Amino acid sequence: MLRLSEFIRKALSNEDYRPFQGVILIWNLTNRCNLYCKHCYSAANQDTKGELSFEEIGRIAEELVDEGVKFAILSGGEPLLREDVFEIAELLRNKGIRIYLSTNGLLIREENVGRIKESFDYVGVSLDGTPEIHDSFRGKKHSFEEALNALILCRREGVRVGLRFTLTDRTADSLPFIFDLVEEMQIPKLYISHLVYAGRGRRLRDVERSRYRELVEFIVGKAFEFIEKGKNIDVVTGNNEADAVILLKEFERRFPERSEKLWRILKEWGGNQAGVRLVNIDFRGNVKPDPFFPHSIGNLREKSFSRIWNSNGLLSKLRERPRSIKGRCSECPYLEICNGNSRARAYFAFGDYFAEDPACYI
Repeated sequence: MLRLSEFIRKALSNEDYRPFQGVILIWNLTNRCNLYCKHCYSAANQDTKGELSFEEIGRIAEELVDEGVKFAILSGGEPLLREDVFEIAELLRNKGIRIYLSTNGLLIREENVGRIKESFDYVGVSLDGTPEIHDSFRGKKHSFEEALNALILCRREGVRVGLRFTLTDRTADSLPFIFDLVEEMQIPKLYISHLVYAGRGRRLRDVERSRYRELVEFIVGKAFEFIEKGKNIDVVTGNNEADAVILLKEFERRFPERSEKLWRILKEWGGNQAGVRLVNIDFRGNVKPDPFFPHSIGNLREKSFSRIWNSNGLLSKLRERPRSIKGRCSECPYLEICNGNSRARAYFAFGDYFAEDPACYI
């Protein structure tokens, strides 16, 4: 994740930047879902066969702390469809892991919002554009209204909440609407995820390259605008670390005397972290460097998390700095800040985890 607002503030301040030390886990607890989203990387449906039990999750949790897992994002499918999701959150929190919830919002209601506030340190609710675009994208009428009501309810009850938006050719026109919405509602965080061609997302397309860059420039510009206005809204992007180059160029234009500090921050941040400070566990216990990788590097019913996380050839290559990326990435002067971008996207495009990322617009 590229924390645009945080990095701008840090570069303009006299504070040192300390990169996150530890591992972030995205845990797809279930593949069940109450929507049928066009971009779903896990191709969620109603299949529960092979789903990890609560007892298995408890056993796995013991090892996570030993391997430096500090955050766990509970996802799905729709994680609130697991009847034991609150017990799972409590189990992990008792081990000192901070717990985030990634949800479509449809199951956040008056009767459970208090429990959600108690159980999760942060809740991300997905909203992918105007009502018409969102409902079409998510496959259900009135899902926009229900997700918006979840955001309103969370804000009212004091839940730390943010809006999640996926950028594709179908949702791109909604970007100004989304920024206006978070400003109007004073939602403290906007996370914009770039498309990765996994699951049902393989049927979608990126925005045309020249427009793609313009959209990212718009996103970066809004991050600066919110800071200038004194708005307490953090803008974060994910799954396309080329955004760091646009941030750097715009910062150089505005604050040339401070640009060297931002360059250092971006180098310390390190770009794409799949298999480095990011790991995924799917609902059947398969471990992946990030949720978009089509191949597992091991299954937790067969091997311990520690063994998988510390003895895998693919992980060793992902942890090289700089990564050995082919194609135009191999000569790019920004490789050390983007770290080669999405390896899953490279694989889906070229059948090679270390090919260039086709979604790089630089």
